[in-house]
Amino acid sequence: MRSRFVAGQGLGLGAKWAVCPVCEGHRLLVRLGEDEILVRCLVCRASAISMSMAAALRQLEVALSSAHVLELSCRGPFHGFLMRRAARLTCSQYHADAEPGEVRGGILCQDVQRLTFPDAVFDLCTSTEVFEHVPDDRRGFAEMNRVLKPGGMLVFTVPVSGEPETVERARLDPAGRITHLLPAEYHLDPAKEGSAVLAFRNYGEDLLQRLLEVGFTSAEFLTPAQAVPWGYARPVVVARKDDPVRTAAKP
Repeated sequence: MRSRFVAGQGLGLGAKWAVCPVCEGHRLLVRLGEDEILVRCLVCRASAISMSMAAALRQLEVALSSAHVLELSCRGPFHGFLMRRAARLTCSQYHADAEPGEVRGGILCQDVQRLTFPDAVFDLCTSTEVFEHVPDDRRGFAEMNRVLKPGGMLVFTVPVSGEPETVERARLDPAGRITHLLPAEYHLDPAKEGSAVLAFRNYGEDLLQRLLEVGFTSAEFLTPAQAVPWGYARPVVVARKDDPVRTAAKP
């Protein structure tokens, strides 16, 4: 359904009636400024990023009703979308002072660089704006590949610069000390009451190659076909783990 303009454009302000991919209704979506994070559904409060993720899963025709999903957050509109649609949802939150697998306040704590799950237990792994904050993202990608079942997918968002190569901004040494290679860049973490978290890198187009190098058999940027108003659809990264049995059966 085509979006219908409602309110003016001054200072980046606007509102439109459109179908929200997250709460799945014809809603009033608002734009409070010239930034994707300021686009919201007034009913479920989904951002353009959450809308892009939900729209991408529909476009990929993921069978959520029979899927076991790992989501690297325990709150927010996209988490709610998965809660409503997935057959089984395992969610986790990262805390630097928690041991992986620890339960804190009823929430499972995991470090994506050393997940405590067995091999091949999830049909789908998802995250939004996580991997740019992971010191060793390749290790995190490898862990996601490990816990996915054959034929499973990793679907996620990160900020991507559009440049060919990823720029590393900081690194962590074996003693846990951070070395800044560029001026420190922090992003707000809404899961932790708006606290700021360090960005270790700015991803480029070579992000897809990083995924292939750790064992995913294909990787792509997918722009959701269901439009997010004002052109704020975020490209979603889709990495697939091949199913050898299914591949061998193809003529």
